Amino acid sequence: MFLEADFEVGAGPDFHVYLVAKEEVRETADVEAANFIDLGRLRAFKGSQNYAVPENVNLADYPSVVIWCMKFAVLISPADLEFEG
Repeated sequence: MFLEADFEVGAGPDFHVYLVAKEEVRETADVEAANFIDLGRLRAFKGSQNYAVPENVNLADYPSVVIWCMKFAVLISPADLEFEG
């Protein structure tokens, strides 16, 4: 999973990148009610970043990616995934 060069989010504690099995995630409750996969801690608050997706995961089943604050259990930033090809 790749975050583009124009990615930017405000600084905060313990941010993680989640793939979420729900379209159009917009609220904390959307993440809490759906299956998700934690791709790991956010590496930087801006710029291009790559995250490994486990081999057994079909990205088509996870149409959203979010930045999630583990410390406060709150949605920070949602995005709908776009697939090339």
